[in-house]
This record gives sequence, structure tokens and C-alpha cells, in this order.
Amino acid sequence: MINESIKCIGEHGERSIMFLSFEGYLHMKVHEKRGHPHASDEEKKVTRKQKAESKSQESGQSPKKPKTEGDNEQANGKSNAADIAAEFEKFCKATSEHLSIKQMREILEANGRDASVSDDAVVPRCQDILFYGPLDPCPVCGGTLEFSGDGYQCQGAYSEWSSCVYSTRDPPRREEPLNIPESVGKTRVSDLIEKHRDPKSRLKREITGQDKPFAGMMITLSGRLSRTHQYWKTKIEKNGGKVANSVIGATCLVVSPTERDRGGSSKVAEAVERSIPVVREAWLADSIEKKEALALDAYDVASDIAVYGKGIALDKQDSSVVALETVAAELKVFGKRGVHKDTKLQDEGGTILEKDGVLYNCVLTVCDQGRDMNDFCIMQLIMARENRLHLYYKKGKIGDSLRADDKLEEWENLNDAIKEFAKLFEELTGNEFEPWEREKKIQKKHLKFFPIDIDDGVEVRHGGLGLRQLGVAAAHCKLDPKVANFMKVLCSQEIYRYALMEMGYDSPEVPVGMLTDFHLKRCEEILLYFVDKLKSSKETGKQEEASWADFSQRWFTLLPTTRPLSFKDFGELADHAASSYEAIRDINTASRLIGDMSGSTLDDPLFDRYVKLGCSVSPLEKETDDYKMIVKYLEKTYEPVTVGDTSYGVSVDNIFAVEVSACPSLDDIKKLPNKVLLWCGTRSSNLSRHLQMGFLPATCALPAPGYMFGRAIVCSDAAAEAARYGYTAVDRPEGFLVLAVASLGEEIQEFSSPPEDTKSLEEKKIGAKGLGKKKTDESEHFVWKDDIKVPCGKLIPSEYKDSPLEYNEYAVYDPQQVSIRFLVAVKFEEQDVEYETVEPEV
Repeated sequence: MINESIKCIGEHGERSIMFLSFEGYLHMKVHEKRGHPHASDEEKKVTRKQKAESKSQESGQSPKKPKTEGDNEQANGKSNAADIAAEFEKFCKATSEHLSIKQMREILEANGRDASVSDDAVVPRCQDILFYGPLDPCPVCGGTLEFSGDGYQCQGAYSEWSSCVYSTRDPPRREEPLNIPESVGKTRVSDLIEKHRDPKSRLKREITGQDKPFAGMMITLSGRLSRTHQYWKTKIEKNGGKVANSVIGATCLVVSPTERDRGGSSKVAEAVERSIPVVREAWLADSIEKKEALALDAYDVASDIAVYGKGIALDKQDSSVVALETVAAELKVFGKRGVHKDTKLQDEGGTILEKDGVLYNCVLTVCDQGRDMNDFCIMQLIMARENRLHLYYKKGKIGDSLRADDKLEEWENLNDAIKEFAKLFEELTGNEFEPWEREKKIQKKHLKFFPIDIDDGVEVRHGGLGLRQLGVAAAHCKLDPKVANFMKVLCSQEIYRYALMEMGYDSPEVPVGMLTDFHLKRCEEILLYFVDKLKSSKETGKQEEASWADFSQRWFTLLPTTRPLSFKDFGELADHAASSYEAIRDINTASRLIGDMSGSTLDDPLFDRYVKLGCSVSPLEKETDDYKMIVKYLEKTYEPVTVGDTSYGVSVDNIFAVEVSACPSLDDIKKLPNKVLLWCGTRSSNLSRHLQMGFLPATCALPAPGYMFGRAIVCSDAAAEAARYGYTAVDRPEGFLVLAVASLGEEIQEFSSPPEDTKSLEEKKIGAKGLGKKKTDESEHFVWKDDIKVPCGKLIPSEYKDSPLEYNEYAVYDPQQVSIRFLVAVKFEEQDVEYETVEPEV
């Protein structure tokens, strides 16, 4: 048993926040609204000065300094803004009374503005340019700028995949006289319009920003959230709030609901005792999005199961709450032949119509953050009993299936139904159905849906073993009981459901675990294209932001998520694009291996999948030298790490020796130079692919852990580093660590910072070692199997204190230089926990 704590994904600190006191707020409001007798400016100044001096003399303090000229200018600025707004309001009232909609459209056309909008949109658009002057096009995409209440938003398209997200409170305007049609010059407001026609006489629109949602607040963060504590600290401070470690005086405590399920941390207990609200992470995200601090009770952890009763959609919740809804949710479409569950036609033997080699089943999605779109659409032609043909159509927001619109129609004529299906596809995508389905020819159109290319198979969330099948399947398996239990984990729905939930790719409407290789390749190509673009791009400011936003919308259209974000940096790109893509790719491999196990388990399906795996798995006895060596290696290369206010240790459940047919054998790897036994971290959901096909190099090169060496297989000499990936969550403590022998080749290059050129390393297949802030004590290293180095030793500080890596990393570029040797089944355990025995009430 190992009593050490582990490093979890993200570095979670403890932080907190506080409102202004209610009394102070009330006093401020009353003071603002209270009437005062009028006095001259000079009298006001004297009165305020006398009061200040009188107070300071009574308290023994020096009087406050008088306001500076800058303070007066600021006050005058606010007054001028209010005056301009009042004048604009009068102007709008006059022009609304004396100009027709037709005349306003003529004004827009005469000044190069789109006049084909609705009457309601014509009026404010026309009044804006009449009073403040004609607007220049968007500096990012050349689109039209439109006032939206808190600023000007671009209405144009950055690309066919995305709307432009440019916004500003100070839009560029043309310094030229406005063109006024002749019909307008004869109206009663012609003189008023003429007054603002000259650019020199125009007033500038002052748009005051909305109050920051967390202004005057103190927020405490606790536990493992879906985003790091540092991320939320930055967001909170940017939006006017503060963070602190203590819950005393906090507005609320933000936690994962799993803390409640396991009894809660000490901070949760203290917050409840002090009547401080304990809320979900979604409160932070939603308040920032809405630009106001939302009601805390709507996000109360104690009532998180009643989310829909509060009107909060699934896509507005944090990942831990989503788990309550999606981990156990039934997958609606399991693959290309999967009849949608909501139709109930599968109970009648319904099947997807197949005609001339075409399956009439489409899943379409679109993500456009500029238009607040993150939608899905499902179209199916279903043949039910007695040859009754149905057209099923469902459309809604990803993450909010309960509010989606759906329709099931029966059709008598087959050809008419097929024509209607093709017509709907063209309306939604802007493309013809046949060329897409047969040749994969399609062109993305702006604000149109794009097809997710679903493969003909069964997604593991449907085909894997359910909870009720696990025990029976293992009991009827002819494998060694320990191996049978391992295969039971590998073939269960649970590990794949949790993996997709944690990444946010868990919509029950979209089977992302059963995509075609063509679709996965498209995703990889878009990611690589964007990474290459970043390396050569000289874009800055708004242009750079637009480029990142464009990629984000492309990505989440191809891989739909319940929690779309706009990527901002390489760290987010690594965590939420590259890493997620690799996990989804591996889950697709698992779906094909596992197939459909939803039926009877009496015919030993676990043994059948074990044979398909093509990998021998043998449990090690605890008395063997290899078992003792691995436990020692694990103990030595761990160190206590605190997550929030909780420490986690790890214990070994089982160790398996493995022989992966896709990897070189131990005898073959021993013929290669510079061999090291290293730790590799992986999600449980990725294991089946590793055991069937071996390790694959990273997808791309990014200046982030795991990707800084480019397309390489990355391992570490520290078990603490591997545990970052093997760790799941406090309510799912089981995981796996991998031990592999890696040959670093004849030449090894060492780096204390990310290499500038990874392509030369990839081409020459040179071994690389990243030097971390901590290293293993070389005096304790030893040799295994004659000449394989085991860098087992106590973790000590290295001389590379500024390294971006916490521990040493080793990069190998040829998969045939890595041989997976052991799987270590571990359990992550909370340390220093005291449980109180409560006597039952009589």
C-alpha cells in the first residue's frame, strides 16, 4: 500500500469572494435618489469643504484633498455622455414621427447600408448613421457593424464556418457628409438632419460598459472543477471579483457536486454551517456570459438533481452536474443503422431504410458562436413493420434535447419520402444529399449545418456492458478471474461515458464514438492546419482573436460538444482539442473492438473480445521480483500533492504483464540501444487501443506538456506525472498506469525549454529528453533484465527551476521503439480522512 498523494489534472488552489454589504448598498442608492435644495456651484463647494473639515477635525484626521481637475473632467464626461444620449433620444423621437420606413430605407441605400432588413431593424440603423455618422465596414471581415445595446457587433461572416465575432464600443465612422435623398430634404426634420450631416458637428456616441458581474464580490473555489482554479481566478478578477482561501465572508463557495456525494470537504461543511451558498461551477460561466451575477439558489448543489425544474439547460451546467444527466443517459443513435430511440419504432423492428447502397440516416450539427448557435439535427427514413415508412426529424440545441423539436411522419410513397429527405438535407446544409452520401462531396455554407459522418457500427455507450451485465459477464468467463475483471472494465460502458462526459463530447444525440475514419481524418487535418497557421501567422489583436474564434467554430461543428468555448491559447488547444481528439479516436477503436454486447453474456463475450484484442494479459503474483520492483518504482517516484484542500494517495490493486502484438517483443527491444523503463499515463478509455495497436505519437506539436516534442510518444520517469492522466475523479478512484520499455536511440538530445524545430527530430527519429524541475536521484537507479535502465529514485529538485515541465519527459518518434510491458491497476485514495460514527435515531 502506498500512502502518497497524486497530481491531478490542473492546479487547484483555494479562492473566494464577497458582496458589498446590503446596508452599504442601500445607503448608496438612497443617497443617489434623495432630493436636495438647489444652490450655486460656489455654495456647494463651500458646504462640502466645510463638512469635510468639520468631520476631520472631530476625528483628529487631516481633511480630504479637494477633487482634482481630472476628477472634474471625469464628471463632466459622464454629464456630456448623458446629455448626448438625451439629445439622441429626442432626435429618434422626431425622426420616427416625420420619416416613413420607406424614406429611412432610401437613406440607408444612399449611404451604402443594407436596407433589406425588417422594419424594426431599419429604424435604429438609420437613426444611428443620421445622428452619429455613417459606419465604416468591420476592420476584420468587411462586414456590417450593428448596434446591439452594449456595443457594435459585426454581422458579417469571417468564413463559411463562422460568423465574425468582432465587437467594439468605438466603431470606425466615415469622415464625410451623409448622402440625403431628395424626398427627405422636404420633411419637417430636414433641418435637424442637416445639423448632423457635417462630420465636424457630429457628436460621439458614448457607450458605458455594463457593471462587471462579480464587482464587490469574493468567491471561494474548492475541489476539482472542470477548469483549473487559476483559470477561474483570472476570469473572476477580470469580471470585478476577488478570490480568497477562506470561506469566511465569502459570497459563495464554488464546488463540484461530487463533493456532496462523498460527504463534502471541510470547506463545504464550514460554508453550510455559516449559511454561505455552495454552488456549481456553472454559476461562474453563466454569470460571465449573461454579464450579471445570476441567482445563487438556482445553482445550489443541494438541489442539483432538479435542474430541469429550474429551467437550466444541460449545456449550461458544469461537467460534474452533466454527469447526473448524461452518464446514465440512453444513447439515442448508436450508429449509421441506429433508429432514434425517441421514435419507439425500434421496438416494432424498425430499421433504417437502405436503398442502392445508401443508408438514409444523417446527423447534422452547426456551431456558430457569433450567432449563439450550437445545434444538432437528425434525419432518418425508417421502415417499420408491415412496410410502413416513416420520416423522422429532430432539431434542437446540443445539450438541451428535452426542448428540441421533433416530428415523425408516415409516408405511403417511397420515392416521395426519399425526395423529401433529400430536400430537407439541401435546405439544412446547402448541399445535395447524393453527392455527399456516395462521394463525400460537400461544401460548408455559412450558418448551415454540416454532416457528421457516422460509421456503420455500434457505439460503445450502447454496445458496451451495462452495469447489470458486468458481474454476470465476468462470472461466465473462462479467463483467469483477475484478467476477466480487467476485460470487464475494458468492455464496460462506464469508462467511455465518463471520458466523454468529462471532455464535454457526451451528447446522447451524436454518436461521436462511432465516426468514420474519413471524418476523424478531417478533424485531424483542420487541427494541423490551424497549428501550422499559428506558427507562421503575424496576426495580432482583433484579427488574431477572429482567427482563433474561426477555428473554435470549425472544431465544435465537426466534434459537437455540450460546452463549446472559444480557444484562446496553446494550453486550451492541447487540453480541449488535441487531447480530446486523441481520446475520441481511441474510443472509436474501442467501439469497433467491443461491438454489441447488449445481449446475453452466457456465451462468454469477454473471452471473445480478449481474443480480438490480440494481446496477452497475465497477472503478476505479489511475491515475484517484477511485482516488488514495480511497487518500489511507484513509491519512489511519487510525492505528496494537494488538490484543493485534499490530498490523494494511491494503492496498487493488481499488476499485469502484457505482450502487445503490435509492439516489439522484449527480446526485440533488447537489441536496441539506450533502453529505459518508463511510466506512461493514459485514460482507461484509451487502453483498448493501446493494447490492440500500441502507442501512437501525439497528433501535433504545441508548446504544452505532452505536445512540446511534436509527433512523439512521450513517457516519464516519474509515476506522479503519469498519474495526471490515469487519475479520474474522487467518485471514480480506479485507474491504470502503464510501464513501457523505450529505446531512445543512439543519439539523445536534452531540452530545458520547448524545442523550436520538432520536425527535424521527427524526421531523424532522434530521442529527446525534456528536463523537468524535479528529477529522480541517480544514485538509486538500477538495471532490469540485463541492460534496461530503471530511473527509480527519490524525486529531488533539479537545476532547471524555470523549466515548463514539472518532471522529466522522454520522447520517442518511432512506435517500434516502444514496448508496453506492464499495466498497473491502481486506486486513488483520499488521505487523512476521519469518519464520524453516527448513531441511528430512535
